[in-house]
Amino acid sequence: MRFVDRVTADGADGWPVEAGRYRLVINRACPWANRTVIVRRLMGLDEVISLAVTDPIQELIAGEVHWVFTAETGSPGGLDPVLGVHALRDSYLKRDPDYDGGVSVPGLVDVPSGHLVSNDYDQLTLDFGSEWKRFHREGAPDLYPERQRDEIDSVNEFVYRDVANGVYRSGFAPSQASYDRAVRILFDGLDRLEDRLTRQRYLLGDHVTEADVRLFPTLARFDAVYHGHFKCNVRKLIEYPALWAYARDLFQTPGFGDTTHFDHIRRHYYGVHTAINPTRVVAVGPDPAAWLTPHFREQLGGSPFGDGTPPEPPPAIDRVPVVVPL
Repeated sequence: MRFVDRVTADGADGWPVEAGRYRLVINRACPWANRTVIVRRLMGLDEVISLAVTDPIQELIAGEVHWVFTAETGSPGGLDPVLGVHALRDSYLKRDPDYDGGVSVPGLVDVPSGHLVSNDYDQLTLDFGSEWKRFHREGAPDLYPERQRDEIDSVNEFVYRDVANGVYRSGFAPSQASYDRAVRILFDGLDRLEDRLTRQRYLLGDHVTEADVRLFPTLARFDAVYHGHFKCNVRKLIEYPALWAYARDLFQTPGFGDTTHFDHIRRHYYGVHTAINPTRVVAVGPDPAAWLTPHFREQLGGSPFGDGTPPEPPPAIDRVPVVVPL
C-alpha cells in the first residue's frame, strides 16, 4: 500500500475535507471496498463523497488486469463520467507517472486533479467517521468511540489476521501444508467469534462499531464464494447459529445489506481467479433471500446505532439490486 495520504479537517496532508471534491472508487465484490461504502452510508456522506463502481470483471490491459469502468456500472463509453478515465490505474499514474506497482480498490481520488489520494482502506473508514464530522448526517453513529478503541483495534487485528485474510490464505495456499494451517486458523477464529456473539449482539456489545463493519463483508461472501471457491468448507456460515444470525442482523440494518451486491461478488471471484477456477463457471447459489429471514438478535438487547438513527435509503445512482424475500 503506497498511497496513504489522508483527507483531514485541517488539511495537514494537503487534502482538506471538502464536499464534492473527492470520488470513492470501489468494486462491489471487494470486501475491503465494501467496508468504505458501509461507513460512507452510515455517516450520511453519500452526497458529499461521490461513488464510482468498477466492473466486477477486471480487464486485461498491456498484460495486466485492471479495475475498469464499463456501461454496466454507470460509465457509458467505458469512461467514468466524473474522472474521465477507463481504469483506476489512470488515477494512480496521474499521481505518480512512474508508478509500476499493483492497483487496488478502494481508492479515494481528488476530482479536480484526477490524482489518487489514498488506497489505505483501514484509514479511510476511520477518517470518514472522524475527519468528515461537519458533513455527517444527524444521528450518525460513533463507530470508533474513544473508550473502546483499544478493544476495537484488538478485535480488528484478530479478525483481519485469522478470518478476513485467512480465507485468502486458504484459497491461494501454494501447498497442502500451508492450506491445512490456514484453514485451521480460519475456523478456529470463526469458532471464537461464534462464542463471543452467542453472548452479545455485536462484537463490542450493544451497538455497531468499526469492528462489525470490518467483519461483515467477509461473512457476506463466505457461503457464496469462500466456502467453495476458496475451499473454506469445514463448515458453512449457516452452520454457525450465532454468526449466521449476527450476519443477518447486520444485513438487515441500513448500510450493510443495501451495499452488498451478491451477483458482482460471485461473478468476480469465480470469473477472475482462473488459477483456481480455470473454467470461469460461476456458481449460482446460495439463495440470497435467506439473508432476510428473522434473526431474533434483538432478544440480546442493544440497538445498531445506540442513540443514533439509521441512514436514509441510498440515492438511486448508488443502489444495488434488491433481494427478494422468500
